[in-house]
Amino acid sequence: MQGYNAIVVFDENADKMLMCKRRRNPYKGLSNFVGGKIEKNENGLEAAYRELEEETSITKNDIILSHLMDFTYHFGNCYLEVYVGKLNKAIAVSGDENELYWSGLEHNFFDATKYAGEGNIGHIMMHVEMFKNELLK
Repeated sequence: MQGYNAIVVFDENADKMLMCKRRRNPYKGLSNFVGGKIEKNENGLEAAYRELEEETSITKNDIILSHLMDFTYHFGNCYLEVYVGKLNKAIAVSGDENELYWSGLEHNFFDATKYAGEGNIGHIMMHVEMFKNELLK
């Protein structure tokens, strides 16, 4: 079973979240969290920090990630680990995999015409909101 991660990154004030506009399928043209594959012999948290740095230039020194939830897709033979963190300072993000941008939090993240994941982004954001005090210290 192949593992993947999705990383919810908040800016240092926790009033914006980092998103990417996908340049490839699946979900080409839709907004998504940053993330990627968990490599063989790599634990989930290590993979999350590696993918975060590769895709955004954010390092372990800039953020502390918390493991929020997992999804297992038995028919797709894959699973997704979701991590959340808040930057400890303002930094310039950069990456060439997808177009990165800072999103406000007021959007309807369940809108499948704008956001990847068949509503998962909305579901994840509802859980982030429920545990915001613990997640975004």
